[in-house]
Amino acid sequence: MPSPPRRHIVQAEALAWLDANPAEPGTSVITSLPDVSEVAELGFEGWRGWFVGAARRILRWIPPDGVAIFFQSDIRHHGVWVDKGYLVARAAEEEAASLVWHKIVLRKEAGFQSYGRATYSHMLCISQKPRPLPTRPSPDVLPDAGFKPWSRAMGVEACRLACRYLLEETATRIVVDPFCGHGTALAVANALGLDAIGIDIGARKCRAARNLVIDLEAPPGPSR
Repeated sequence: MPSPPRRHIVQAEALAWLDANPAEPGTSVITSLPDVSEVAELGFEGWRGWFVGAARRILRWIPPDGVAIFFQSDIRHHGVWVDKGYLVARAAEEEAASLVWHKIVLRKEAGFQSYGRATYSHMLCISQKPRPLPTRPSPDVLPDAGFKPWSRAMGVEACRLACRYLLEETATRIVVDPFCGHGTALAVANALGLDAIGIDIGARKCRAARNLVIDLEAPPGPSR
């Protein structure tokens, strides 16, 4: 019998870990870069510069056969809308990388009125060079992000879409999330047979990421 997929969680600063650990062939990234509220010491302009720089470093890190999938929710800052999808696309442009696809994921049902955080997220797939069209296209708008094991999670259905693309359209066998949080993307990757590596600077998040199990066949609900 084949061995079960592996999961390795590292408590470390994400970009330093990437610098110290070159990507293996067959590696792709699924991640959400931290919001300004998570790195408040940088200030808003400092965070914007850091965000674009971090995305660029991830794009330089992935191997030629891999992709990076970013899941980002827009925010308001002093009444001004901040488009994180644009920031990721800007990083790709500065790296001369290719935007493979750009999807919208609804975190609340269509028509839901919100006066704060966006009720949708961007999901952008970027590679170092152009890739062929998908053999199995997926929706441009995902109507439900799915069950979220914690408040900032991508959502299980969003992770499933991302991991399915990696399995069906790339040579990926290892999913890396440099800012893994509670590890939703890693747990879904394992459930679909992919090995996973997660990095987070927080000890509590690392513990949660080691223990999270997602059963893709079970009805939505608490993690199992």
